[in-house]
Amino acid sequence: MTSPAKDQKEAPSLTPDFEAKADELISHYPASRRSAALPLLHLWQETFGFVSGRGIEWIAAKLAIEPIRILELVTFYPMFRQAPIGRRHIRVCRTLSCALAGARELHAELCRRTGASGDPHAPLTSPDGEYTIEFVECLASCGTAPVAMADDRLIERANLPEKIEACLSHRD
Repeated sequence: MTSPAKDQKEAPSLTPDFEAKADELISHYPASRRSAALPLLHLWQETFGFVSGRGIEWIAAKLAIEPIRILELVTFYPMFRQAPIGRRHIRVCRTLSCALAGARELHAELCRRTGASGDPHAPLTSPDGEYTIEFVECLASCGTAPVAMADDRLIERANLPEKIEACLSHRD
């Protein structure tokens, strides 16, 4: 997966508390331990910020399945990240209503203001690590397009100047 030295930085240690939480999650699936894969992935990401190669290996071993089965889940579900993100996470809807209302321009402006650059089809993190900006599919507010989510807060009509600032400062 990844080098052990790199993964040591990603997850310094698995605490007894983490292990206990994992075991408790698995106990909810006595008929098929494999069914605990998604809850364990969520636990790993909530604890360490993303699902590392070490996480994939650890969860697979814990469930006595091949690591590819866990990697399949991580790469299929868009809520799982395989790399760290910035302290602030801004998601810009790119589906039709938002695209027509200026989502691409909103994304470009957020990147310009934060210094995030690269392939716009991938999450972009600012050089200072403060912001990660990414396109996502529907955020379910088509009537107030374009929309964005700043961390867990929905920002409607996000291309208005004060709303762009709200995306960056976490204010409405």
